[in-house]
Amino acid sequence: MASVTLQIHVRPRPVITASSSSSSTRTFDVVIIGAGIIGLTIARQFLIGSDLSVAVVDKDVPCSGATGAGQGYLWMVHKEPESDTWDLTMRSHELWEMFAESVRAQGLDPMQELGWKQTGSLLVGRTAEEAAMLKTKVKKLSEAGLRAEYLTSHDLRLEEPALEVGEHGGAAFLPDDCQLDAQRAVAFIQKANRHFASKGRYAEFFHDPVTSLLRSDSSSEVDGVQTSKNKLYSKKALIVAAGCWSGSLIHDLFRESNILLNVPVKPRKGHLVVLENFSCLRLNHGLMEMGYVDHLHDAVDCKSSDSVEAVEGLTLSVSMTATMDTVGNLVLGSSRQFTGYSTKVDESIINNIWKRAGEFFPKLKELCLEDFTLDRKVRVGLRPYMPDGKPVIGPVPALMNVIIATGHEGGGLSMALSTAEMVADMVLGNPGIVDSAAFAVQGRCC
Repeated sequence: MASVTLQIHVRPRPVITASSSSSSTRTFDVVIIGAGIIGLTIARQFLIGSDLSVAVVDKDVPCSGATGAGQGYLWMVHKEPESDTWDLTMRSHELWEMFAESVRAQGLDPMQELGWKQTGSLLVGRTAEEAAMLKTKVKKLSEAGLRAEYLTSHDLRLEEPALEVGEHGGAAFLPDDCQLDAQRAVAFIQKANRHFASKGRYAEFFHDPVTSLLRSDSSSEVDGVQTSKNKLYSKKALIVAAGCWSGSLIHDLFRESNILLNVPVKPRKGHLVVLENFSCLRLNHGLMEMGYVDHLHDAVDCKSSDSVEAVEGLTLSVSMTATMDTVGNLVLGSSRQFTGYSTKVDESIINNIWKRAGEFFPKLKELCLEDFTLDRKVRVGLRPYMPDGKPVIGPVPALMNVIIATGHEGGGLSMALSTAEMVADMVLGNPGIVDSAAFAVQGRCC
């Protein structure tokens, strides 16, 4: 019998939003378009770090895009210390650690509230060539200040008995890397944000897509946004954090203006397989094969990336990633492909993910994926991909009160808190902790 695949977009419990009863005109200091992990953490940063009021608006609900479909890793093992995103990611991981500690200080368990686990991460290779590259990576990560070590094939077997990399293989091991559950983390952040609603500082407008900008003839700034139900004015800033939809949204909003703005963010589709309450093998750490890093940085010719259609024909890549969450679910990935905005499950990709995982975990070769039909779920998400491999974070030069924060690809969760800090500092005029120059809009989008 053919296996049945369930595509999940986990929805939080229904919420009463500020726009649920009738249309209205409201004014806030900051209006944020996008209720993914980037948008909600930006809102959180303003709420806890200033006295500004914030509105979050989305055509759907929180965690319905790439955030909810991700694997939840906060890993540095596959990062490059010399890359443009290194400082941003390092700062974000520091902030996540502080966040987990703040949850613990409230008398709560970060594992229960956030799905937080300090599992450590392993970047694994199976050839002598990959082993040599991993040794070099460990040296770089150590020099950058991280606790890192190289594990031989023998050492690796002691850490992960179910994993097989051959006698010439090995791994880079970062024992301090963590992972969390994006759904739970977003729900926790959203609940904390809502505490400010009673003070008149926070409101949510979900299932309420933005349809146009509000601008006065006498001002070069954007005054706010018109949604399908409401007029939302912003006194300080309008922030576009709509993930892979940011480019098309900005194109539509500025189509009739004289501002040349092209945010070349594209949807990059990914599949993950979730096997619930999986007991056939256990993992002690988060794992990722070296091929994941290669596929992560697969370049798209910028000359052909002006539209989604131009990159749809690129070859599918499937790399082994494996994590086990706090409730015992095995999460396997991952695929990368350009197929426009389609989130349809592709069964052949699921089979490829399972087959690839079996090359690293021999136990899985003894099992048939079809036997897990009732306990199997599939997550499909669209990562916001930028051709140059780094997010866009900064004001639009012609409209300094409009800030873009998108293009994090598969690192939205990993870079969320530092991105939020960076955006808030831009609006509040604070000196930035991480240099934002590499992420500027100028020269990349206009």
